[in-house]
Amino acid sequence: MSEAQAPLHHRFHLNMGPQHPSTHGVLRVILEMDGEYVLNPQPVLGYGHRMQEKMAEARAWPGFYPNTARMDYAGALHYNHGYCALIERLAGIEVPPRAEYIRVITSELNRIASHLLWYGALLLDLGAFTPILYTFDDREQILDILEDITGSRLTYCYFRAGGVSRDIDDKFVERTRAFITRLRSRFPMLEKLVNGNVIFLKRVEGVGIIDKDMCQRYGATGPVARGAGVPYDVRRAEPYSVYPEFDFEIPVGENGDSLDRFLVRFKEMEQSLRIIEQALDRLPDGPVMAKVPKKLKLSPGDVSFAVEAARGELTYYLISDGTEVPYRMRIRVPSYSNLSVLPELCHGMLLSDLVAAMGSLDLVIPEIDR
Repeated sequence: MSEAQAPLHHRFHLNMGPQHPSTHGVLRVILEMDGEYVLNPQPVLGYGHRMQEKMAEARAWPGFYPNTARMDYAGALHYNHGYCALIERLAGIEVPPRAEYIRVITSELNRIASHLLWYGALLLDLGAFTPILYTFDDREQILDILEDITGSRLTYCYFRAGGVSRDIDDKFVERTRAFITRLRSRFPMLEKLVNGNVIFLKRVEGVGIIDKDMCQRYGATGPVARGAGVPYDVRRAEPYSVYPEFDFEIPVGENGDSLDRFLVRFKEMEQSLRIIEQALDRLPDGPVMAKVPKKLKLSPGDVSFAVEAARGELTYYLISDGTEVPYRMRIRVPSYSNLSVLPELCHGMLLSDLVAAMGSLDLVIPEIDR
């Protein structure tokens, strides 16, 4: 039955969230329903707004380091990286090569941890409990490795303008290489348990199709755009750090459905392992921190810097008036644009399919409500 044919007395409104487990945070979606069909899903934001950008404008630039991790808690090191690189670009700071390699290694470990979290949580949303036990087991290995050098397991504050706060040691290298071997040995099991599971395929195949035009209209990036066949990755399109030195592929989908977005992220984990392996093989000696004044006055002007976060393109934009405190700070986060497709994407689909489609977007709500 079409929306025009649906009798008004058959329609009702349903609140999905802000405490619903499948929204993964304080996201509220108001659903206009016709039976089990969704007619008009409208996201409602702001339940966790913390004024992060205004906080950046109220303190000297080093004081914002911890805030970066509080936006995307699942991929905090990418937010560390973007902010520090922004300051370095404006201040003309040259980062030592070893520090850049360490940034890439730890960022890619964090990307894998984020994808593993999403992988297990999506399957849990769809009613499968077992996969999250495996993915969280693997993710814990990454958190153990990163905790040794960062002192944290989730909201990292490890990068600094000019490098990183602490060097890695032989123990870190050995444990990281062991993890690479471990995760690669797990991929065949996950392929058999989940990726080829007929029940899972029936839930995601052909559901929530996003095409290239929709990506362009809403500014969708990351695995959401790559699942639609758009081979856009900031690490290739606007190369930064030492990513140009590594050989890796950009997985893309063909149909733009929830299955394609799922498979893109799954394949990205192997590409991250490739990057980490190459970085470990070529890891140079030397310092991990440039000489940066404790009180650095940023040059007047404006600057932006983009990185490829776990969910897509993350861009920091800063306007400086020549003091220690940023005059203006704006942050373009990928989840906000990716969520924007939801009303058009899910119009007319079953409520159970909306859970699958929304889960395939891999939303982090504190990133949106920054």
